[in-house]
Amino acid sequence: MFTGYSSLATALALPADGCIVACDVSEEWTKIARRYWERAGVAHKIDLRLAPALQTLDALIAAGRGDTFDFAFIDADKTGYLSYYERALQLLRAGGVVLIDNTLWSGRVADPEVADPDTVALRQFNEVLHRDERVDLSLLPVGDGLTLARKR
Repeated sequence: MFTGYSSLATALALPADGCIVACDVSEEWTKIARRYWERAGVAHKIDLRLAPALQTLDALIAAGRGDTFDFAFIDADKTGYLSYYERALQLLRAGGVVLIDNTLWSGRVADPEVADPDTVALRQFNEVLHRDERVDLSLLPVGDGLTLARKR
């Protein structure tokens, strides 16, 4: 979630009864986000969970929230993308969309010479997505690459 830019933009687009479950582990960075949510009048739409994201997602699944979410956004530690994606698919309803940021990784995912852990993880993640028949995919070559996966 970091400083809340994406959550703020999403909250502003939500209907009055919309709700975001935002995951982060940093009180310091989310304090900045909270300030802007308040100023924009959307703080009531954001349920901030300060815990590791997998813990939060697993708790939502255990609480019976599977197949109830419309949208998920993944922009976190790259080595965790596949785990976040799998949980997001469990939480999304059919027709729901998950957006995954940084999937082009400044072109490094296409360079076989680049082998740092984040690049390797993103490369493997993209391969899994490419073969995943549970979703329809679209890759937007904007910024650092944004992949949209619509759950079938």
